[in-house]
Amino acid sequence: MFKRIWFIINPISGVRRKDDIPALIQKHLDKEKFEYTILFTKHKGHAIELTKQAIDEKIDIVCAVGGDGSVHEVGTTLIGSSTKLAILPIGSGNGLARHMRIPLNIQKAIQCINESHSIAMDTVLVNDKPVLGFTGFGVDAVIAKKFDEDKKRGFWTYVKHVFREFFKYNPINISIDTNGQIKKTPAVLCTVANTSEFGNGFKVSPKSDATDGKLELFILKPFSWWRLPELAVQFFTGNSYRSPYAEVISFEKARINFSNNKMGQYDGEPVKVGNELNVQVVPRSLNIVIGK
Repeated sequence: MFKRIWFIINPISGVRRKDDIPALIQKHLDKEKFEYTILFTKHKGHAIELTKQAIDEKIDIVCAVGGDGSVHEVGTTLIGSSTKLAILPIGSGNGLARHMRIPLNIQKAIQCINESHSIAMDTVLVNDKPVLGFTGFGVDAVIAKKFDEDKKRGFWTYVKHVFREFFKYNPINISIDTNGQIKKTPAVLCTVANTSEFGNGFKVSPKSDATDGKLELFILKPFSWWRLPELAVQFFTGNSYRSPYAEVISFEKARINFSNNKMGQYDGEPVKVGNELNVQVVPRSLNIVIGK
């Protein structure tokens, strides 16, 4: 019996051309296993509408063809359903795809779908908003906003904003309550991580595991500007937790308060946030096709 799969393509995501994607799907998808439909999004949020329709029609797999924003829209809509998430990563960062070892090569990513190895991954709930990989409330939120507003995409655009914003960012003051243990500290980064990286190899929480029923709160405390190159190397080599300015707290539920922050990012998408956030893990709530 054929499995039904919908490919939802964001035509304006990332840096890669999209017009060859349907031909690659036609050529490399195993037609003895799958009956497929290709759909293109027409506006922000359209992927959510299409994914809800897929759930209603009991489609087996919905594949997000795009970047982290597209994956966020499709994936968060699939939480709690029996429909699986697949990813063809053609965005600028591809954080969740990288964590799940899904190849950035489209042909190889389609082969992952053919093999259909899947897991039930944890997700995150921030107040009433679902998140897949990570959510942050420090300089990463500012970078996400600047990157979202930039007409250029790609790794070097991201690096440009990282260096620009780190140098002029004023730390936020945070209070974290985990199981009655309260910690107050200034922070440059305050990131809740379910998966390991923002994208482009920038591993903010390399030890995070999306199947362990826990989240990691990664805090980067203020540091001298001349430490930035050293910190950048640690982030890109998976050693961020070794920094003397870093602190990692594992938790299942936490309350985070801010005294001077109104900005956040959910899976790399900039959002406005309030002064208090209740954050918790939602174990094994999303079925996802992964790489080997």
